[in-house]
Amino acid sequence: MSRGPSLTQILDILVAGGHLHAGQKQDVLNRGKEQSRHLLLDRRAELRRLLGRQRVSYTISDIELVASFRFRKDDRAPALDEEQITEAVALHEGYTFVRIDPLQLNFKLVVDAFGGPFAEKHMVIAVDDKLDALTVALCDPWNTDLLGSLAQFKKKPIRPVMACKSEILKVIAEFHGFRRSMRAAEADFADELPDISNLESLYKVQGTNELEATDQPVVQAVWYLLNYAFDNRASDIHIEPKREDALVRMRIDGVLHPVHRLPRTVHPAIISRIKLLARLDIAERRRPQDGRFKTTFGNTEAEMRVSTVPTVFGEKAVLRIFDPSVLKQPLSDLGFFETELMQYNEMIHASSGMVLITGPTGSGKTTTLYSSLHHIANPRINICTLEDPIEMVHEAFNQLPMQPKIGFTFGSALKNVLRQDPDVIMIGEIRDADTAENAVQAALTGHLVLSTLHTNDAASAVARLLDLGVLPFLLSGTLLGVIAQRLVRKVCVYCAREELLTAEQIEMLNIRGAEGRRLKVKRGMGCPKCRGTGYKGRTGVFEVMQMTPRLQRLVQEKASAQDIKREAVNDGMLTLREYAIKKLARGETTIDEVTAVTDETHLY
Repeated sequence: MSRGPSLTQILDILVAGGHLHAGQKQDVLNRGKEQSRHLLLDRRAELRRLLGRQRVSYTISDIELVASFRFRKDDRAPALDEEQITEAVALHEGYTFVRIDPLQLNFKLVVDAFGGPFAEKHMVIAVDDKLDALTVALCDPWNTDLLGSLAQFKKKPIRPVMACKSEILKVIAEFHGFRRSMRAAEADFADELPDISNLESLYKVQGTNELEATDQPVVQAVWYLLNYAFDNRASDIHIEPKREDALVRMRIDGVLHPVHRLPRTVHPAIISRIKLLARLDIAERRRPQDGRFKTTFGNTEAEMRVSTVPTVFGEKAVLRIFDPSVLKQPLSDLGFFETELMQYNEMIHASSGMVLITGPTGSGKTTTLYSSLHHIANPRINICTLEDPIEMVHEAFNQLPMQPKIGFTFGSALKNVLRQDPDVIMIGEIRDADTAENAVQAALTGHLVLSTLHTNDAASAVARLLDLGVLPFLLSGTLLGVIAQRLVRKVCVYCAREELLTAEQIEMLNIRGAEGRRLKVKRGMGCPKCRGTGYKGRTGVFEVMQMTPRLQRLVQEKASAQDIKREAVNDGMLTLREYAIKKLARGETTIDEVTAVTDETHLY
């Protein structure tokens, strides 16, 4: 059996590659044993949580040890991590390095190629299967005995590639753990009878035998799905019943990705488990239901909002994940440019008045609102929020859930909140004339009011409020400004490449003064970090219309949205399209995102 490079040799490779300097190498040699002991305790605790077992066996590799020191070249450089070290060692040793993206792996190949205990013991997963060879990812590709055994067992050549040990272990735990849960659940369920939730099979039903939502395999399967979604930065989980099975899809950076297929017989139990967590009625399958629950991922708490609806093949569930780190971002991280950030800061730090945020569903309005409230929150002010439903519970605010069934709506709740001595009032959405009137009255009486509207741009918000019956002179005196926003996907920094816009693209974007110029932009080529999409993360595109005396006069005169927008542009406001083009020029997004998300109409 061949052996890989020793700790000293790995350190020499990193020093030669400029990742470490001699002093850091010596630090690892001096403190390695002590650091390894502490790291082993942490890894075993993490594995017990990940694998759901009390006893686990694990050894710390030299690469993990070096990565745990978190060395940096300088204060601005990122810390040296396991991925960089593994890639450097693989390159030096002549092995192909792969970054493992769970969403790109073939679930069936991974779980069928090797059993869970075998994969865990040897830290090996199958990543590709061709007629001429089986490609396997290992953290120890020098194990020739293992490779020989695999070739004999699979009856085909084995092509080893090198990957991070932590990534391999995570895939083993999640894929094989989920498969174990599914098999155990299927074994517990007598599938001779059809699923009564499938409307196509109603005529065949002869009984109601069903797997319980509290059975351990089902509990573990739901936990794996939630953990998998959080690890991959998913915002939504869709569990959709089909004719033969059930499909699990996850929305990442605004795009849905198929992830798993569940056995048809297990799907009702998975849905029941989710409903149980959200305190919904598990016996009611004919009506839509909404609920929520809170869970933890590592050291992070996240809230899950659950919606279930009946479909022709059974109940579909959608879980919206509210990650506090996403909803409570610094305003500077939302995507504002310096000028627009300064204008928005002036609005939300006013002692009274109304600030509106507009945009379609999924445009990031909730994130902007919560981030704004956290930005201005302090012990000296009283912040009250009216929400339907409450997106995420925060102790810094006094949050009131709307209950329309008993008459507690935005409009009626506003009257009661004004007696609670508020300084700042956040209204989830202005939907009707009563809410609009009370919101303006609250702003008139010395409160700062933040709310949302569903309009296409900032200027249309004024017309919408006037249509709801708000008097023009009251609106012009209370409205501080309107923010219209969208979300565009960001170019993946790991695979970004420069390219030039064509003359046709420049003309399509109507970029003034760009005729005949060579404009450089960036595009992601696709890599494991971005799951081959070329995008990683999202950023905001904003149209910030701060009220000026001229705009106030137009509001009083009930001017059209087009006239108001034209005047705001003359005052220096960037339209959504112009704002997006500016992000395109900075290499943050692509022309495809700009044209897909922003309107082509211009008012000049």
